[in-house]
Amino acid sequence: SKNVKEVLVKKEKAKPTKIHLVEHGFNLNQFKEIQEERIQLLKKKYQLPRNRIVIGVISRYIEWKGVDYIVNGFEVVQKQFQNVHLIIANAKGPYKAVIEKELEKLRKGTYTEIEFENDLFAIYHLFDIYVHAPIDPNIEAFGQTYVEALASEIPSIFTLSGIAKDFIENDKNALVVDYKSSNQIAKAIIRLIENEDLKETLRKNGLESVQRYNLADFCNKL
Repeated sequence: SKNVKEVLVKKEKAKPTKIHLVEHGFNLNQFKEIQEERIQLLKKKYQLPRNRIVIGVISRYIEWKGVDYIVNGFEVVQKQFQNVHLIIANAKGPYKAVIEKELEKLRKGTYTEIEFENDLFAIYHLFDIYVHAPIDPNIEAFGQTYVEALASEIPSIFTLSGIAKDFIENDKNALVVDYKSSNQIAKAIIRLIENEDLKETLRKNGLESVQRYNLADFCNKL
C-alpha cells in the first residue's frame, strides 16, 4: 500500500525510484459466490443463535488491532438492542487476557469466539455488520480484511489504516470512525442497524470500490 511506500521513503530513506507499488490482488468472486449450505454449516458448527443482528470481527488478539474498543462499543449497543450478537474470528494472540476481561462485561450468550475457521469466504457471510478498528493510521501494512469485507458486500465500519487510507470514503463505501473510540464504533453500529438504505448504499459502493484490487491487475503490475 502507499502506507508502506511512505514508511520506506520517509523513515527508511529508501530511494523512491527503487520502489514499485504493487497492491494485493484478490479473486473477488470467491467472496460473493458462497453457497447457502456453507453458511448454514458454520452456523450449526458454532451453535450461533437465530434471529440476531450479527456484528462481525476478524482479527487476532493483538493490542494494535483495537478489538477491545470494538467489544466496548458492542457493550453499549447491546444495552439498546436485545437481538445483537458479536462474533470474533481468529480470536487468539498475546492480548487475549485483556480481550477476555472486556468480554466478561457482555451479557451471557451474546458473543462467540472462533479461534480458527478455514472457510474464510463463508465466515464473512455470517455477519450483518463488520468492524475493523486498528489504533493508528500506519499500523496496518495493507489490511486485506478491508477489501475482503467489502467484496463480501458486508456494510462495514473502519478506522483508516493501511490500504483503507487509499480508498475508503466515509458514508460512501463504509463508515469511518476515529482511532480508539468505542463511542463512535457504538454510534456507527446503531446507525447501520437503524438505516437499511444506508446499508444498501454501502454494500453497492463497497463492492464497486474494491474492483481495483482484482487478481488480473495485480499479476499485470507484478
